[in-house]
Amino acid sequence: MNILVTGSAGFIGYSLCKKFLENTNFNVYGIDNIDRYYSIILKNKRTKELNKFKKFKFLKLDLKNDKSFKFLGKKKFKYIFHLAAQPGVRFSSTDPKRYIDENIIAFSKVLEFARYQKSLCTFFASSSSVYGDSKKFPIKENMKLNPKNVYGLTKKFNEELAFFYSKNFNMRIIGLRFFTVFGPWGRPDMLVLKLLDKIENKKTFFINNFGKHSRDFTYIDDVTDMVFSLFLKYKKTKMFDYFNICSNKPVSLMKIINHMVRYKKNVKLKKIKFQKADVFRTHGSNKKIMNIIKHKKFREIYKSLDKTINWHRKIIY
Repeated sequence: MNILVTGSAGFIGYSLCKKFLENTNFNVYGIDNIDRYYSIILKNKRTKELNKFKKFKFLKLDLKNDKSFKFLGKKKFKYIFHLAAQPGVRFSSTDPKRYIDENIIAFSKVLEFARYQKSLCTFFASSSSVYGDSKKFPIKENMKLNPKNVYGLTKKFNEELAFFYSKNFNMRIIGLRFFTVFGPWGRPDMLVLKLLDKIENKKTFFINNFGKHSRDFTYIDDVTDMVFSLFLKYKKTKMFDYFNICSNKPVSLMKIINHMVRYKKNVKLKKIKFQKADVFRTHGSNKKIMNIIKHKKFREIYKSLDKTINWHRKIIY
């Protein structure tokens, strides 16, 4: 059986590919365009790790190009995981066209591909950014969507597009609203690895919003456990459904930062004002997905941070 994972050189895409390769006998086809938004070295290292598995096949393709799907059409994919996207909440406001092209145009082509492949289920990456600056917590899936940046708008549009395809073409499609994911092999442009890089290079780390905001941090192993478990029980979902992928345990950013710098002296931290595209707090409810998958216990966040720190010391990107 073949499954397709787009964004396989990305953080969550890589981790999910590894999860399937270690726990199933599926042939996993990974697609990525290896763009330069962040370290190509890191993306290539992730791909090199996946290439160690005999059941993995990597294809460097651009999802905006119809020729990519003509090539893929030679294979039959029972399941599709669309995790490719242009990340970066703040940058989306300065270059909206790039986000529309990479997030909306590419996803529309993936949906068309899934339609003609008659795939059993298509999973796609959405985001907590669709909720915007919510005032009610924990955030439940049925709450109003009010994104405050272009990145969130593209994810909201994708959910509406997925609903249309599901309803009109009888396709089973599941949206995954990821909150703040961290861990080994993570993105260097996000808080945890960004801070580690500043510490190692003795550079000033700027703390947005004066450090007063909090995030629903979720360790990558918990994320892949949740998504994989949902895959195993996808028939229990609606034809079009969506789930928060989160820990339901928000943590202050200053607590995270203080834990990470506790062994380092003379760390340069500078608090700066609220960033326009940012939100003060994220705190998602995971009750909906838990009712289906019965995830036992989340990893302890500070132990998970230490694992991430130890990984960071060993790798160069």
